[in-house]
Amino acid sequence: QVHLVESGGGLVQAGGSLRLSCAASGRTFSRRTMGWFRQVPGKERDFVAAITGSGSGTYYADSVKGRFTISRDNAKNTVYIQMEMNSLKPEDTGVYYCAAAPATALGRREYDYDCWGQGTQVTVSS
Repeated sequence: QVHLVESGGGLVQAGGSLRLSCAASGRTFSRRTMGWFRQVPGKERDFVAAITGSGSGTYYADSVKGRFTISRDNAKNTVYIQMEMNSLKPEDTGVYYCAAAPATALGRREYDYDCWGQGTQVTVSS
């Protein structure tokens, strides 16, 4: 059974930092592109960042470049995806979802990913 479990969300003041984590197990994720998306009420999920299976390739939304850093640890049975979020802004608020792609290429569309976690709430106060 496939599990993607996010953690690390919370409430932080503008300018602060948070670190999100995602544990992916139940399938061979070590070669798959993994990504983070953000969703606010009434809107579709927006791409935030992605990382290739080896970790050598990363891709960021323009709005988070220079502030967010995605990384991964391909452990034996579980793949861990982290995202360090610095200089947070109120517009970074939303539910953050971890996602796994069926392929190795970097993608920024929801349909590029076929496995999703339950999400973790990030709230940035002004």
